[in-house]
Amino acid sequence: MSVERECQGACLCGAVTLSVAVAQHKVSVCHCHMCQTWGGGPLLAIDCQDRVAIDGEESVSVYASSEWAERGFCRHCGTHLFYRLKAGDHYEIPAGLIDNGEPWKMTLQIFIDEKPAHYDFANETRTLTGAEAFEAASGSAGS
Repeated sequence: MSVERECQGACLCGAVTLSVAVAQHKVSVCHCHMCQTWGGGPLLAIDCQDRVAIDGEESVSVYASSEWAERGFCRHCGTHLFYRLKAGDHYEIPAGLIDNGEPWKMTLQIFIDEKPAHYDFANETRTLTGAEAFEAASGSAGS
C-alpha cells in the first residue's frame, strides 16, 4: 500500500516552486520524439494526477505541444516544470525536479518503439509502444 507524500521542487532560478502529492513512488519514462526534442533525451516523470500546487505561476509559460497535452516551463530559466493533459489537468512532473531522497522506482517505459539505440536502462520495466500507450490511456487518464 502506497502512502501519499508531499514533495517540493523548484526551477533553477527559484521563481517557480511546486508542491506535489505523490501516492505512488513510481517513475515512468517516455521515449517519444516530442519528449526527446523537449529535453534532449527521455522524460523521466512522476505521475501526480491533479495534486499539484504551483507558486510563481506568473513565471510559468505553457506550450500546447499537441491537441491533448501541454508542457510548462519557467520563462526565466527554462526549467521544465510539467507535462499535463488539457482535459482533467493530469500532471507528470520531471523526476529530477522534486525532492531528492525519495524511494522512486522506475516501473514503466512508453513509446519504446521511438527509443533511440544509443541508450538503454539496466533495470527491467514494463514497456509499451506508442500505440499501446494510447490504447492503455484511452480508458483512463494516462501519461
